Amino acid sequence: MTSYQDQPWLATLNEKQREPITPRPSVLHAFREAVRDAPDHPAIAYFDGRVTYRELDELSDGLAGHLAGRGFAPGDRLAIMLQNTPHFVIALLGAWKAGAAVVPVNPMYKGGELTHILTDAEVTALVCARTGWEAYIRETAADTPVRIALTADAYDFQTRNDERVLRDERIPVPEDTDDLLAVARAGARPPAVHEPAPGDIALISYTSGTSGTPKGAINTHVNVSYNADRQHLLHELPPGSAIFALAPLFHITGMVCELGASLAGAGTLALAYRFETGVVLDAFAEHRPAYTVGPSTAFMALMAHPQATRDHFASFRIISSGGAPLPPALVERFEAVLGPYLHNGYGLTECTAPCASVPPGVRAPVDPVSGTLAVGVPGADTVVRIAGDDGKDLPFGEPGEIVVSGPMVVPGYWRRPDATEAGMPGGELRTGDIGFMDEDGWLYVVDRKKDMINASGFKVWPREVEDVLYTHPAVREAAVVGKPHPYRGETVKAYVSLRPGAEVTPDELAAYCADRLAAYKYPREVEILPDLPKTTSGKILRRELRG
Repeated sequence: MTSYQDQPWLATLNEKQREPITPRPSVLHAFREAVRDAPDHPAIAYFDGRVTYRELDELSDGLAGHLAGRGFAPGDRLAIMLQNTPHFVIALLGAWKAGAAVVPVNPMYKGGELTHILTDAEVTALVCARTGWEAYIRETAADTPVRIALTADAYDFQTRNDERVLRDERIPVPEDTDDLLAVARAGARPPAVHEPAPGDIALISYTSGTSGTPKGAINTHVNVSYNADRQHLLHELPPGSAIFALAPLFHITGMVCELGASLAGAGTLALAYRFETGVVLDAFAEHRPAYTVGPSTAFMALMAHPQATRDHFASFRIISSGGAPLPPALVERFEAVLGPYLHNGYGLTECTAPCASVPPGVRAPVDPVSGTLAVGVPGADTVVRIAGDDGKDLPFGEPGEIVVSGPMVVPGYWRRPDATEAGMPGGELRTGDIGFMDEDGWLYVVDRKKDMINASGFKVWPREVEDVLYTHPAVREAAVVGKPHPYRGETVKAYVSLRPGAEVTPDELAAYCADRLAAYKYPREVEILPDLPKTTSGKILRRELRG
């Protein structure tokens, strides 16, 4: 009988994709190769601005030298708290050249969220926007180990000043910070430190907090380099291709699958500050990217834009979706309206982004029983198995916890040996996600363990109900949660937002689901909202709806 260790998914991959990947020791090594081989190729495109590999190398050298001159030492931590601007890439490479670990931080974090990360990671240097520093970061950072503050102006590197996204007032450099671009251009000599070793810490990536207090996952340089090389090679992108950063760079998807993959292929990373549908469509038309990846909610928004055309997407060799469930109905509508087939993927911060994906030229199957779209197949170097509560393998087709082992899995959580032992016993990642695998090796994600609804003793997985709601032509977004019920224990409640111009009543949506689901699964209550709460990376926050 076939087992997970037999890797049945290899039959889905072509000969090249079945070859194990030998990653470079770090993405910094890949960057240095790109500087050597293509110094005048644009490394970054930011609206109408361009930064070549030679310029990026000089700027990141200057920043590394400045940090060293301020007493910032190898092994220290630098936090980057920026939207998608060239400063992010300069700060990342400069920190690595200084021998440091980088802590990517969501720039929308405030108060306790930010204090926890800066304190827990013992961050001593921080890069953020000038406006953010003046508004609240200065006060928050004062009670943390931060002693070096560098600020950035999103208007740098371009002249277009698109008011759809660049809305903040331009302000002078705060007196208690240094301007990142100015110190990078000052040309300080970078410190003589060893190049990163594969096992050195590249990132301390804090989990999004959808499941409690964020923990810092330790992404080593080889973790990042492996998945960056895998993205570039698996997607068969020509060297020098443009990759559009649809996901935020502070999120592991944007960091690895877009920024890392672009450097791995000596490509051009196209940036547009943050997600705004009209700006993104204009960037597609201007930069003609070959690849992008983002959450399903971003593709819903792009498809709903009245000016979106097939030509906007004509340059793409492949588009991936990850970070949020991808409903089969969205894949069908997107392809019919705009042309590309959305390739699903699955990963976590602790997997340094993807551990399974739909290969180029292959269409993911839909499970005939649950209607769930497969998230993909693992790679040649990876083993994904489905385990029961006792940790033992479950048969193919039976749902259980998804467990991952491979070169992208982090070695642990930052200074949390208890959490490391609980979540990664023996080096295997216990994801907390429920899924199953068919006999051909296709992986299906059912839901998070903690999101299961217990209605009169019956298990209801929110994802199954949400997938049905997404097939309704009026529904734009959907989220299903359990609500306390005096008789059933829990009952099913759905929250939805509607497509532009659509009209439907809550009762009509409940009846629609009742026609397509078992009696205990369909939502007894439906609430229509203008928008559903989401993280900045596009994940719908069920916990806020439960609250």
